[in-house]
Amino acid sequence: MTTTYNSIKSLREALKPLRSDKKIALVPTMGNLHQGHISLVKLAKQHADIVVVSIFVNPTQFGVGEDLDSYPRTLEADTEKLIEAEADYIFAPTVDEMYPIMPPPTQVLAGSISQILCGKSRPTHFDGVGIVVTKLFNIVQPDVAIFGKKDYQQLAIIKQLVRDLSFDIQLIGGPIVRAEDGLALSSRNQYLTETERAAAPELHKAVQDLAVKLQSGRATSETALQSLIEESITAINAKGFKVDYLEVRNQDLTSITEFAGKQSWVIAVAAWLGKARLLDNQEVDI
Repeated sequence: MTTTYNSIKSLREALKPLRSDKKIALVPTMGNLHQGHISLVKLAKQHADIVVVSIFVNPTQFGVGEDLDSYPRTLEADTEKLIEAEADYIFAPTVDEMYPIMPPPTQVLAGSISQILCGKSRPTHFDGVGIVVTKLFNIVQPDVAIFGKKDYQQLAIIKQLVRDLSFDIQLIGGPIVRAEDGLALSSRNQYLTETERAAAPELHKAVQDLAVKLQSGRATSETALQSLIEESITAINAKGFKVDYLEVRNQDLTSITEFAGKQSWVIAVAAWLGKARLLDNQEVDI
C-alpha cells in the first residue's frame, strides 16, 4: 500500500516506529515521473525495506527566467506510477511546508564543484539543490538515498554534502535509462517538438563517438584533448543543438592533469535543442 503525506510532521510520525528494524530508502524527485525515476524506485527496493519517494518542484533550484512555472506537475499520474512500482510512501509537500520563509535565509553551498559545468550557466542551481536535499535528508533520515547518474554533477555534489555534513546515509547512483534510440530519459524531453525529438539522440551518439576516440588513446595531452572536445562541439552544433558545455574531467569532476597510464574520466555535456536543455554523460576508462 502506498500512502501520501503532505506534511513533514505526519511523515516523521509514520516513519518513527519503523526505524528500529526497517531500512529506509529515499528517492528524491520533482515529479513528472518517467521510467528513469521508476528504475530508481526499483533500485531502492533492492536496498531497503521501506521506500519514500519525494515529489517536490523545488523553487530554490530554478534561476530567473527558467521553467519553474511551466515545469509539469503531474501528482495524480505520478502517484499511480508509484503505486504500481510499490513505493511505500510519497512525500508531496507544498512550498510553504518546505520553506516557511521564501527565499530561505539559510543556505547550503557546495563551493567550487558547484561553479563548473551546469553551474556556469545556472549559478544558483546547486545552492537550491543543497538546501532541499539537506532538508529531505533531515526529514526522512534515510539509510539509503538513490539519485540518477544522468545528473552526474548533482550526484557528485551530494556525495560531498554527505561527507562534509556527516550524514549517515549510503548514496547509490542509478544508471541512466535511455529510450531505444539512446536519448537519456528526462522530464524535460516533453519540451521537444517532433522534429527535435527525432534529432535528440544525436547528442548521445556524439558522446559515444568522443568516448571511442578517448579510448583509442588520442588524448595524449591537454591540447589534444581540447581539440577532440572542440571537434565534438562542432559536430553537435551542426545537428541543430546549441552546446552549453562539453567537458572531459576526472570522474570526481576535478580537472585532468595526467594523461599517461590508466585513467577514469567522464564526458559531460549539456546542450539546448529548441526549448529543451538536454544533459548526458558517459564514464570512460582509459
